[in-house]
This record gives sequence, C-alpha cells and structure tokens, in this order.
Amino acid sequence: MSDDIILATEGLTKDFKGFTAVDDVTLRVRRGSIHALIGPNGAGKTTCFNLLTKFLEPTRGTITYNGRNITATKPTDVARLGMVRSFQISAVFPHMSVMENVRIALQKKRGESFDFWRSERTLDTLDDEVRNLVGAVGLGDFVAAKAVELPYGRKRALEIATTLALDPEMLLLDEPMAGMGHEDVERIAALIRRIAANRTILMVEHNLSVVASLSDTITVLARGRVLAQGDYATVSKDPRVIEAYIGAGHG
Repeated sequence: MSDDIILATEGLTKDFKGFTAVDDVTLRVRRGSIHALIGPNGAGKTTCFNLLTKFLEPTRGTITYNGRNITATKPTDVARLGMVRSFQISAVFPHMSVMENVRIALQKKRGESFDFWRSERTLDTLDDEVRNLVGAVGLGDFVAAKAVELPYGRKRALEIATTLALDPEMLLLDEPMAGMGHEDVERIAALIRRIAANRTILMVEHNLSVVASLSDTITVLARGRVLAQGDYATVSKDPRVIEAYIGAGHG
C-alpha cells in the first residue's frame, strides 16, 4: 500500500442478524487530506465510523492504519497509535474549567494520572501548552469558564481541544456541526481547516455545504455500500448520488 494512504479498508462488512449495515466497503484515506463520509440517513456512516474506531468488530474485512493491520486492535490502542475519534472519547468534565479540561487531556497523553492531588506548581508546567491549545481552538477568552457554561459551539471547540491534546496524527470527527447555528458552523469549519494543516481528518457530516467547502475527497455511502467517491464537484453530479439523496427524502 502506498505511503500516501494513512487509513485503508478492504471489504469491510458488518452484519446485524440478517441486516448488512456496512457492505464490502473499500476505503482509501490520503495522508494530510480532509476526507468526508456522507450519505442519506441509514446509509451506514455511523456503523462504518464505529468499525474504523474499533467500537464495533467487523463481520468481515480488514482495516489498516499507517501500514499496520488494526482490525483486531482495541479502541484505546488505536488511539495510542495516533488515530483518535473526537466527540466520543474526549472527556469533557462539565464542572471543570476549560483550562482544567485541557490540562487533564494533556496529562492523559503523557500517561500520567490525573494529578488532582499534585501541587499547583507541578501542574503549572503544563500551562503554556494548555494555553496554546485553548488559543488554537478560539477559546482564549474562556479559559476560566466552566465547560457546562459554554455555548454549544464553544463546547464542541473544547472537545476538539481535548482531542488535540492527545496529539493525534489522524482525527475522526463524528458530525462536528450537528445541532449548530450558522455562526458556530462557520467557526468550527474554520477550526477544522486550521487543524488539518498538519494532520489527516476523516469526518461524518450531514451539512453538505460544509462538506463542499472543506473536503478534498468524499465517499458517499448508500445502503451500506460505496456509491461514489471523488471531490465534491464529481460526486454531486453523479446521478446515483442525486437519486440516493432524493430517494431518501433529501433535497
């Protein structure tokens, strides 16, 4: 497999008692790209994501990350290899501040305990790194705010910051724009573009205008199978894709 490919699947399949949710999916994600997984409701996107991040075991097929077969690897070990799923494993503690949340994530990356009992001085050694991460996601003015008090879009930015603290080479974003207003969507899209400068991103996203503006490559799933793949201009003109979305009641 080419060094250019960071994540690949061959014949990835998941059956649930007579129902095939993911059907013979072969995927190639290019290193350094933003790759979107889209499709109408029930297309198998979430199941596919759960297979890639090892929250589900495939019925058949293989998953390779950085040239290594991770088909039977545990989710925590996959994260240690550098492939991290945001909004699922990122732990945001609601009654702790933005600063404290990111600091805990940094300690996790270093393999340390959460250090609740350590001296402030020991923890302060991380503060420059914490401030850099908080600033990178646009939360510089919110360092002392409790996570629970943040507006929805800012909370998602905090979740991304705690994920970035793990220093992933590849980031999987599960519907990063879900439930957001226009202003938050633009802010998070700009953040994704910024953090993609030195890592690979695979995202499941319903907002097609976001997909169009952010993605280098798009894989369209329908009924668990790959329907089309390419850039937005290519897949949006594909008659099968148009039919799949209109047939599923999407404009």
